[in-house]
Amino acid sequence: MRCWLKIEEMALEELMQRLNAVSQCADEIMHQDIIPLYAADIQDQLKKQFAYLSGGRGGDGCPVITFPDYPAFSEIPEKEFQNVLTYLTSIPSLRDAGIGFILVIDRRQDKWTSVKASILRIAASFPGNLQLVLVLRPTGFFHRALSDIAFRFNKDELKMKVPIIMLGSVSELQGYIDKTQLTEDLGGTLDYCHNRWLSRRTAIEGFAQKVKQTAQILQSFGTELAETELPNDVQSTSSLLATHTEKKDKMKEDIRVAVEQGDDILGSITKPVTENPDYKLNQDQLDNQTTVERLLAQLHETETAFDEFWMKHQQKLEQCLRLRNFEQNFREVKAALDIVSERLSAFTDVGNSRSHVEHILKDLANFKEKSDEIVTKAKMLASERDAFIQSNHYAVDSIIPKCSELHHLCDAFTTEIERRRKLLNKSLELHDLLEKSMKWCDEGIYLLASQPVDKCQSQDGAESALQEIEKFLDTGAGNKIKELNKIYEEYAHILNEDLKDHVQKVFQKQESMEEMFQKRQVSLKKLAAKQTRPVQPVAPRPEAFVKSPCTSPGLQRENVSNSESSALRRVNYRKAKSETTELHQSRGGSTMDDEENLAVLRQHVMNELIETERAYVEELLCVLEGYAAEMDNPLMAHLIPPELQNKKDILFGNMEEIYHFHNRIFLRELETYVEYPELVGRCFLDQMEDFQIYEKYCQNKPRSESLWRQFSDSVFFQECQRKLDHKLSLDSYLLKPVQRITKYQLLLKEMLKYSKNCEGAEDLQEALTSILGILKAVNDSMHQIAITGYDGNLNELGKLLMQGSFNVWTDHKKGHTKVKDLARFKPMQRHLFLHEKAVLFCKKREENGEGYEKAPSYSYKHSLNMAAVGITENVKGDAKKFEIWYNAREEVYIVQAPTPEVKATWVNEIRKVLTSQLQACREASQHRTLEQTQSLPLPLPASSCASPSRNHIRNTKKTEEKKADLTSLEGCGTPVAPKYPEKGKGWAKPSHSLDASEENDGWSSAEEALNSSDAEEEGAGGAGEIKLTPGKYTVVTDYDKGVSEEFTVKSGDLVQLIREGEDGLWFVKNLSSGREGWIPASNLLMLIGNSKSAQSLSSSESGTASSNLSTSSSCSDSCNVSSTSFSDIKG
Repeated sequence: MRCWLKIEEMALEELMQRLNAVSQCADEIMHQDIIPLYAADIQDQLKKQFAYLSGGRGGDGCPVITFPDYPAFSEIPEKEFQNVLTYLTSIPSLRDAGIGFILVIDRRQDKWTSVKASILRIAASFPGNLQLVLVLRPTGFFHRALSDIAFRFNKDELKMKVPIIMLGSVSELQGYIDKTQLTEDLGGTLDYCHNRWLSRRTAIEGFAQKVKQTAQILQSFGTELAETELPNDVQSTSSLLATHTEKKDKMKEDIRVAVEQGDDILGSITKPVTENPDYKLNQDQLDNQTTVERLLAQLHETETAFDEFWMKHQQKLEQCLRLRNFEQNFREVKAALDIVSERLSAFTDVGNSRSHVEHILKDLANFKEKSDEIVTKAKMLASERDAFIQSNHYAVDSIIPKCSELHHLCDAFTTEIERRRKLLNKSLELHDLLEKSMKWCDEGIYLLASQPVDKCQSQDGAESALQEIEKFLDTGAGNKIKELNKIYEEYAHILNEDLKDHVQKVFQKQESMEEMFQKRQVSLKKLAAKQTRPVQPVAPRPEAFVKSPCTSPGLQRENVSNSESSALRRVNYRKAKSETTELHQSRGGSTMDDEENLAVLRQHVMNELIETERAYVEELLCVLEGYAAEMDNPLMAHLIPPELQNKKDILFGNMEEIYHFHNRIFLRELETYVEYPELVGRCFLDQMEDFQIYEKYCQNKPRSESLWRQFSDSVFFQECQRKLDHKLSLDSYLLKPVQRITKYQLLLKEMLKYSKNCEGAEDLQEALTSILGILKAVNDSMHQIAITGYDGNLNELGKLLMQGSFNVWTDHKKGHTKVKDLARFKPMQRHLFLHEKAVLFCKKREENGEGYEKAPSYSYKHSLNMAAVGITENVKGDAKKFEIWYNAREEVYIVQAPTPEVKATWVNEIRKVLTSQLQACREASQHRTLEQTQSLPLPLPASSCASPSRNHIRNTKKTEEKKADLTSLEGCGTPVAPKYPEKGKGWAKPSHSLDASEENDGWSSAEEALNSSDAEEEGAGGAGEIKLTPGKYTVVTDYDKGVSEEFTVKSGDLVQLIREGEDGLWFVKNLSSGREGWIPASNLLMLIGNSKSAQSLSSSESGTASSNLSTSSSCSDSCNVSSTSFSDIKG
């Protein structure tokens, strides 16, 4: 760089010297260094032509200056006279001017006095050397004679440095100066035009000035170029180069114009010779020609000097621009190399399965393919070093280290990526070995489970089974892990804690399987040696287990830490298992084989659950990384349609949330149950709340599918699919969450099928029920979001419990009679949505379209507040109909379900809602009564069978609240307090129906059964009799002291009241055991009363005695509390 600056300084100095020489030479040519006077400056004075330089020469080459006859000669200002003489004497060359000038003074038409004055003035003002003065005296006789006499007498006065010769005629003049050197007015033949001469002199002098100015401008421009600092970026350098080039081109254009100007002047001088070869130029013309030629030579010299300087300057700028491009490319390539190196450092995972390793290898290969472009670019950039050296670049000292750095980075990256590939190939080799071992173990376990127990009881069967086992064990030589330590040693550089733990588990599984084979061999050898007694065989063949293919691997193995609860479950399981081991050992071989087969089948289901879960997580990750993340990739932005941008959340919904739940939580928990598959139901129950995220995903699915259909042919999706090497398009993977949530219930059913007698069977059943509930909630929510026209917030109506389509008839007290009659015959198609606080009536509207767009919508019509709703379960003439009535049957809706089963489900669900509302009302009433009577004693004799008091009943209710789960009463009724019949009354024929829905037809959420004893106690001092109501009751406290020692009831049992006895005892039938006996009435709580004995509001249309409790107003009255009422949301 310093060398270049030195060279540039030398080039500038040389340019300045050459251009200064041109300026000086131009001045010398024009004699401006002596007399800086131009014709243009005194053009008006020269035009007067009182003196001129005709170009004529004397005998020895003296220039001739002619003073023609000029009447106003004496009036010429001295300054003008001096300027003209000075200018004329500066035109000839220094050599000619040094010889001296010949002055020709023409005064033939003048007077002697004027002649004298003219001679004296010229002699006094002439600035040059004089050789001879020739005066043409006046031609008049008088003035001629006078001039002769006066010249003689004034000779001394006119005496000059040169002789003055008085001539009387032109012929005498020609004796001194050749005729050819005299102009026509002096009798000569010299061609002279004063205006032409003046114009030519002006042009020549202007050209000389142009040459000088050009040299000066080029000097300034050269200094500017040399002093310009080089920019530090590509754009500024390129802009500077363009600016300087533009200025250079302008300079060149000015030089070209100046050369044309000089050529034109030279052409005008030589034109007469061109036109007439015999024409000879006079000396002045020859001098002009020489002057112009010399000026043109100086101009060419100027151009040459500038061109040489410019070439060096341009080379510097171009090298600077090349350097800046190199530096910019270096920064970009180095940053790209740093990024790919950082990404490569993320390839630390060695995989947790063969498919995972293959996926990582594939990712590594794709990564290498993408990185190759960057590496190639870096190598090409580094290879430019030689070109910089050969071009003798001024900054080669700074370029070489950068090129060496790029070579080093490329080599390091290539080496590291190759090392990673070898590690992954080694991991793939290990996983191949592990999968072979696991597959061999699974085949062995399947072989043990599939051997028929009945055939093994015979000697031949046992020997055949032994041969199968021995044959299978022979296949283990190339499949099983032989020495664990050698595995650790050979694969030490890839074994992390997870993989090492995986190897240990596989090896333990292999040892366990071999131990099972050894035990089976021992048993079979005994059977083969001695015939044992036959046993009843039960050997179900396990279903073939098909592993879910890992189509999109990408799951990262994470550390799994067992929680204390998981550890406690394992301890409990081991304890339970150890307790049953002795029992199993005491049973025959058939029972042991059955349990063994079921355990194998459970393990198969568990393996499928975990393997498919891993594959599912891998597929989610693949979609998120291969599609969702690419939508934010700037390199892919040009492929995304503008309408699709910023719509990632619509297309993918909350898939990322689902992925994190399964990857971080659920999969880890599942893996902790791999050895205890029958307990996996607890895992589902622990995470059941998190499964609610699927509801959000499914609700967004219609929007996602609609968006996909619009842009499914987009190049962006095709490119992503190509990179992932997926055979299926994105929409197939967007459906995975919906498919997965439905898959769990199938797997749980299979697990429950093989775990009926295991410890975790109840958890499995509860988990299955919960998963089915989630599926139902998801399905219901899909319908709920399709409701249109509802002004309020659906979330304020509480949880959506049921939804379905029905035929609906209306029968209102208010309204026109014809409308009521018409409503009986013409049903309306309505889709009902049952919420906790309201039931909505909507009209279903089918939509046109494809996929989710074809899903129906529901137009909101009206709704009923559940606080004022009642139901009549049976309608005469149709087992599929039931009534929903509102505000004490002010509005009645006869609802016809598609099937009796659907009707029963809806009636039970509505009953649960009404029961929960009634229970809330009752609890408020009990709480208030308790506050009023908490100071009173609460007697409850242990052995007494007397009629229970109100406090006893209240305590019974509190006991019921503590011990009995209202929702566990099979959804069959409202747990109201028992109503006792009047004294001495009973039933002639008790009901033995077990269907609660048939026994109690009428239900209302605003209804509470009043304990009649409360009113009687108030009127008779608390000594009244308890009234009895026929029907079914639930036992609230255990009782085992009946008349019959065998009759016992427990809390929660259902009993049917048969008759009333004395001392508060009722004779009941236990519906669970079928036994009958006596029990205190205080131990019972009314579940279902006889519809014919209860207060009711009958429906005239139904024709049945449907029992209904009091209206909503009676609820608040009987409860003695102000129950919170919902606003009437009736549409």
